[in-house]
Amino acid sequence: MRIKLEKYPQELSNLSHICGIDEVGRGCLSGPVFAGAVILPKEFESDLIRDSKKLSEKKRIEAFELIKEKALSWSYCSVDPDIIDRDNIQQATYSAMYYAIKNLDIKPEHLLVDGNIFENKTDIPHTCVIKGDNKYLSIAAASIVAKVIRDDYMVKIDKFYPQYNWKSNKGYGSKEHIEKILSEGTTPHHRKSFLKKILS
Repeated sequence: MRIKLEKYPQELSNLSHICGIDEVGRGCLSGPVFAGAVILPKEFESDLIRDSKKLSEKKRIEAFELIKEKALSWSYCSVDPDIIDRDNIQQATYSAMYYAIKNLDIKPEHLLVDGNIFENKTDIPHTCVIKGDNKYLSIAAASIVAKVIRDDYMVKIDKFYPQYNWKSNKGYGSKEHIEKILSEGTTPHHRKSFLKKILS
């Protein structure tokens, strides 16, 4: 049975501009980490919007189009592998989230962040929500924005490195991807800090 996502926590019901934030690509071996930020109208409802991992590619794209049409504001940001290697994935994720928030056309009144920890570099209050993309529409919408845009990016760079099959694995550590890293070596799109055990 599909669980209906809530719009926002009850204690934030007096606010109009609540922003959901989520990341995609944190555990990948290649490609950037992406963060999405979405402010939905308070009256917004949709059974289509849910955790991006639970949607087919076709449904994710359909949901993304709906978000672009209905959101009060939406944004994303990515941080490249060289920065991930320099700063670590946690700090890179925080940076992607920070700039996704900064890129919004509307300043949020509150941030709903997927996960259990967030280094808030803004002056906006926030709430961390474990498995938030399964609880709140705005976080689920942010996960869809980040997922669709990141997947599209990985398909584009796959054309230059087709042997790694990024158009299919999206940079995650599939058996095929790891085997190709071992036989073909790495690219500028690989996260060297993630490959130490594989290459040792």
